[in-house]
Amino acid sequence: MLKSLFLFFVLISTYCSVYSQQKTSTNTQTAFTVLFIGNSLTYTNNLPALVKEYAVSKNIVITTKMIAFPNYSIQDHWNDGQVQKLTSSKTYDFVIIQQGPSSQSDGRNMLIEYGKKYTRLCKLNEAKLCYFMVWPSLHYYYTFDGVIKNHTDAASINNSILLPVGTVWKEYSDTAKNNEYYGDDGFHPSLKGSEIAAKVIVDHLLKQ
Repeated sequence: MLKSLFLFFVLISTYCSVYSQQKTSTNTQTAFTVLFIGNSLTYTNNLPALVKEYAVSKNIVITTKMIAFPNYSIQDHWNDGQVQKLTSSKTYDFVIIQQGPSSQSDGRNMLIEYGKKYTRLCKLNEAKLCYFMVWPSLHYYYTFDGVIKNHTDAASINNSILLPVGTVWKEYSDTAKNNEYYGDDGFHPSLKGSEIAAKVIVDHLLKQ
């Protein structure tokens, strides 16, 4: 009888311990949803899928949706109206907008002025706006500082989250003296470039 009671309490104790560990693991897991708005710099190598894959290593579950078309700007997406419908569903925690390099004044103005529209939309629907800072082509590499400045300023002006992929990209390229983050066309990302972009995005979303 005493032996049976002892075994019973051992089993109960083991069960409680396992349950407690499972509960802790579940409670510490982070989960959120992300809407990607962009063009070929986003859909090349399926960046949202790489974001989800990298997030798993951080015990994060990310659900994504991507709206990305060739040569599209954030103005084009806004005019299409799909982003407004999706964001208004209140499904997304983060809305990530990706413009072209935008080193010149017209690109800067678009980042800022249309960023204001996206910011208001996100605030109304309890989402956070993020700027995915990209990179210039190798041919226009000399404009990189302008790309970094304009994205940084736009995010600051619109009180949004900056995802400084371009900054990390430039620091690596300048230090390593190679262009392995670029694909064969000298503009779109290689797989490694997209993987680095995914890492930067997830790491900075975690800081929020």
